[in-house]
Amino acid sequence: MIEPIIKGLLLGLILSISIGPVIFAILKQSLTNGHKAGYAFVVGVSASDITLLTICNVFTALFTLVLTHKAIIAMTGAGFLLLMGLYTLIFKKITLESIGDDKDKTMRKRDLFGVFVSGYLMNTLNPSVFLFWFAWTAAIGTTASESNNPLVYKLIVFGTCLLFVLTSDLLKVALAGALRPKLTEKTLVWINRLSGIIILIFSAALFYSALKY
Repeated sequence: MIEPIIKGLLLGLILSISIGPVIFAILKQSLTNGHKAGYAFVVGVSASDITLLTICNVFTALFTLVLTHKAIIAMTGAGFLLLMGLYTLIFKKITLESIGDDKDKTMRKRDLFGVFVSGYLMNTLNPSVFLFWFAWTAAIGTTASESNNPLVYKLIVFGTCLLFVLTSDLLKVALAGALRPKLTEKTLVWINRLSGIIILIFSAALFYSALKY
């Protein structure tokens, strides 16, 4: 089961280095409200990812019942990934927002819960996050159907991915003070390009596999 673990790690890498509002919000919460707020925000984002991933897996399972041809599902996933990769690589604008200064604040439990909810909602209401999970559940679901146990295959891929992303986000909170000076626009542009290239490679591989069906 090395293959699903590797795919989960690569998928987690793509999601963790993707430049979007969440990464800035994580750093802003950590620097302005303290590490506890940063951790609460990250847990909210992680809970949102689990929710969206579950919804998308249900949708792709329904599509599998309706569309008996694997090639159609694979082509759909490859198309989404191609558009996502091109947008990330060519069209996505990278701007460095003002994040704030490093300082701690006393946060009550209800304040931390409010931060958790804000992280959950920011991630859930971002259409690009839903499209990300929709494309990858279609792609991984097609590959999983060729394994001996598709359910276990998907659990390993997405479980590894979510664990990697959660660990990465927790590290961003812990290292917020050190990360802030490193986030120049030039650095973000190169990270964004790397993310786009990885997505395009996956899209090409999925498209190639679809041609064999």
